[in-house]
Amino acid sequence: MAWNEPGGNDRDPWKDKGGNQGPPDLDEVVKKLQDKMGGLFGGKSGGSGGGSGGGADKPGKPTNIKGMAIIFGLIALVVLGINSFYIIQPAERGVVQRFGAYSNVTQPGPHLLIPFIDKVTVVDVDQVNKFSHRAQMLTQDENIVDVTLTVQYRIQDAADYLFQDADPINTIHGGMESALREVVGKNTLDGIITENRSAIAGMVKTETQKLLDLYRTGLIVTNINMQQANPPEQVKAAFDDATKALADKERVQNQADGYANDIVPRARGAAARRVEDAKAYKAQVVAEAEGESNRFLALLTEYQKAPEVTRERLYLETVQAVLRDTSKVMLDVKDGNNLTYLPLDRMIQPGGTQRQAAPALPGYESLEAESAARKPVSIEASTRGDARGRRDR
Repeated sequence: MAWNEPGGNDRDPWKDKGGNQGPPDLDEVVKKLQDKMGGLFGGKSGGSGGGSGGGADKPGKPTNIKGMAIIFGLIALVVLGINSFYIIQPAERGVVQRFGAYSNVTQPGPHLLIPFIDKVTVVDVDQVNKFSHRAQMLTQDENIVDVTLTVQYRIQDAADYLFQDADPINTIHGGMESALREVVGKNTLDGIITENRSAIAGMVKTETQKLLDLYRTGLIVTNINMQQANPPEQVKAAFDDATKALADKERVQNQADGYANDIVPRARGAAARRVEDAKAYKAQVVAEAEGESNRFLALLTEYQKAPEVTRERLYLETVQAVLRDTSKVMLDVKDGNNLTYLPLDRMIQPGGTQRQAAPALPGYESLEAESAARKPVSIEASTRGDARGRRDR
């Protein structure tokens, strides 16, 4: 059954309790809402009905204003509390300004500030920035060199970076170029292009940092790398040849050093060995001389005691030493003037091998003919017979 069907229940939603039909008044809805809000803060709600009831609402207005003020106050406190709290990350520093003037630098962690009085500027001090610079400069030997550098830097002092220098980035560019021109002007073109490139980059870094500290930019140079250092294009080919010649020089020098390292120790070893040999020979000669001197002194003492015996003994020892290594036998005939030579070297040769005849001595031919007529005898028998004959005589 429809809500407006005849004979049915009157279910018209736009009809109030008084039986008036029509849509609700928006002003009345708003008024009811205000009355309810005023009741929450201690105010009095207006009477019910369709009228505005203006006389009943006047006593509740101050209470409504007070409640709204409390709400806005609470909101303001929340906002101020949120704005009074800030966090600094590990790679950052917070620069605090109070009434616009520098106050202090806060370290990583949570911090509080006074709203509307303090101002915090967060600065990243760990980020490394870099830039490249290329310029043509005059060297000490009045040549032109084309140099390209790469500079890396970061913020070291956040307060100096913000307040001491108006434009720290422009300052580091100008300071680096000034230092580069000074260093290049004190070096020759060959040194800049070849062996002194790393040293020049180090000197440029040092001079640049001095200028940055002088102007209190708050920046620190972490690294300067010299990427290119070339002569003018008109003479580049000649300098390339010079560079190759320098490389050849280093190669030959390394080879020479290697040869020297090999030959010098061996020469020193040989010299040391000869020195030791000479010392040993010296000690041997001195010892032998001292031994001979002592032997002669001892012999002199014996000679003074018995001259004849000592003289004969020296003669026999000398003859024995001379004839010890010979293979010939000399025969001395008693009461005779001829020295007989017995060719024992031919007699002891196996197989009867003949050697070239030795020079004949007096009586040698007769002794050889007599030996050929006789039977061969052994050396031992001949020697024994000769000794027996001597004993008989």
